[in-house]
Amino acid sequence: MSDEIRLPRPEYSTQPGVQHHFCEHAACGKDAGWGFAKPKQELHWFCFEHRAEGERYL
Repeated sequence: MSDEIRLPRPEYSTQPGVQHHFCEHAACGKDAGWGFAKPKQELHWFCFEHRAEGERYL
Protein backbone atom coordinates (compact mmCIF):
# COMPACT_ATOMS: atom_id res chain seq x y z
CA MET A 1 0.00 0.00 0.00
CA SER A 2 1.30 3.42 -0.91
CA ASP A 3 1.25 6.60 1.16
CA GLU A 4 0.64 8.53 -2.03
CA ILE A 5 -1.96 11.30 -1.84
CA ARG A 6 -4.33 11.37 -4.79
CA LEU A 7 -5.99 14.66 -5.63
CA PRO A 8 -9.20 14.80 -7.63
CA ARG A 9 -8.80 15.59 -11.31
CA PRO A 10 -9.98 19.08 -12.22
CA GLU A 11 -13.22 19.39 -14.13
CA TYR A 12 -13.03 21.68 -17.14
CA SER A 13 -15.98 23.56 -18.56
CA THR A 14 -14.30 23.66 -21.99
CA GLN A 15 -12.83 21.05 -24.29
CA PRO A 16 -9.27 19.89 -23.64
CA GLY A 17 -6.73 22.09 -25.39
CA VAL A 18 -8.64 25.34 -24.91
CA GLN A 19 -6.46 27.77 -23.00
CA HIS A 20 -7.75 30.47 -20.75
CA HIS A 21 -5.73 33.64 -20.36
CA PHE A 22 -6.34 36.42 -17.88
CA CYS A 23 -5.78 40.15 -18.28
CA GLU A 24 -2.37 41.31 -17.02
CA HIS A 25 -3.65 44.77 -16.08
CA ALA A 26 -3.27 45.29 -12.31
CA ALA A 27 -6.33 44.01 -10.38
CA CYS A 28 -8.32 43.17 -13.53
CA GLY A 29 -8.24 39.38 -13.99
CA LYS A 30 -10.93 39.26 -16.70
CA ASP A 31 -10.72 36.75 -19.56
CA ALA A 32 -8.14 38.00 -22.03
CA GLY A 33 -8.58 37.48 -25.73
CA TRP A 34 -5.80 39.71 -27.04
CA GLY A 35 -2.21 38.50 -26.95
CA PHE A 36 0.71 40.79 -27.74
CA ALA A 37 4.38 39.97 -28.34
CA LYS A 38 7.22 40.52 -30.74
CA PRO A 39 8.25 37.36 -32.61
CA LYS A 40 9.85 34.72 -30.37
CA GLN A 41 8.92 36.51 -27.14
CA GLU A 42 6.50 35.62 -24.38
CA LEU A 43 2.88 36.60 -24.99
CA HIS A 44 1.20 39.16 -22.76
CA TRP A 45 -2.59 38.93 -22.49
CA PHE A 46 -5.17 41.69 -22.04
CA CYS A 47 -8.96 41.92 -21.97
CA PHE A 48 -10.99 44.07 -24.37
CA GLU A 49 -10.96 47.03 -21.98
CA HIS A 50 -7.17 47.02 -21.50
CA ARG A 51 -6.00 45.76 -24.91
CA ALA A 52 -4.38 49.13 -25.73
CA GLU A 53 -1.82 48.46 -22.98
CA GLY A 54 -0.69 45.37 -24.87
CA GLU A 55 0.44 47.42 -27.85
CA ARG A 56 3.56 48.45 -25.92
CA TYR A 57 4.78 44.84 -26.35
CA LEU A 58 4.66 45.06 -30.16
